[in-house]
Amino acid sequence: MPEGDTIHHAAARIRAVMQGHVPEELLTPHPRHAPLRWGERLAGRQVRSVDAHGKHLFARFEGALTLHSHLRMSGLWSVRPEGERWRRARGRAWLLLRRAGWEIVQFDGPVLELMPDSRTRTDPRLAALGQDILGTEFDGRAFLRRLRGDDQSRPIGDALLDQRTVAGIGNVWKCESCFAMAIDPWRPAGRVSDEEALALVRFARGGMEISAREGPRARPRSVYRRAGEPCPRCGSAIRSRGQWEDARMTYWCPNCQR
Repeated sequence: MPEGDTIHHAAARIRAVMQGHVPEELLTPHPRHAPLRWGERLAGRQVRSVDAHGKHLFARFEGALTLHSHLRMSGLWSVRPEGERWRRARGRAWLLLRRAGWEIVQFDGPVLELMPDSRTRTDPRLAALGQDILGTEFDGRAFLRRLRGDDQSRPIGDALLDQRTVAGIGNVWKCESCFAMAIDPWRPAGRVSDEEALALVRFARGGMEISAREGPRARPRSVYRRAGEPCPRCGSAIRSRGQWEDARMTYWCPNCQR
């Protein structure tokens, strides 16, 4: 699943092309959007802003209309010069924006919707989100309140994925943050001190800021998808196993993460 750093990186690239401008063309190739007439409804409207909150991206148009996207496991945003080969098959495109020789494409949805600005503030899925890990400011006390309000028997690795607690952390940063702080991702949240919990999100925030700026290739890969390989810190074999109710694959070193 694309994580918050990927979405912020995409938002910045889209913003550079579209913010303050009217799309020269707006197409919705996917059949599900044909009856919605987005091209007609947004024709002539300037893109006021492009921003992200956690894993959600918002392209806000004049007339108090917002395109909201969440990529879940399968989606992708692509920003490429017009004429350059697309990253996925054209039949997988859900949205296409063109301007000034650039093409912005959203592939494979699965959440792509046009909504009034007011709904971006009241929609239960969005209103329930915790603060953005990549927000301009991060309130550690607010994070701890939400973390402690959750099930304290829940493993800390899985707790970091709850977007109601903090928005933007996904499986990569969960694993890498726990490794960097030498914290066992299976340790119950109630046995993780406030200082340790804050250290986890601070590491994630710092690394994700770099990745959001430079692209996902800047992410660390100490343990993620390295099951069976030696731990870069102690040499023990890295392990992997599905975690908690959603069985999200977790990677960790059983020797040096406690």
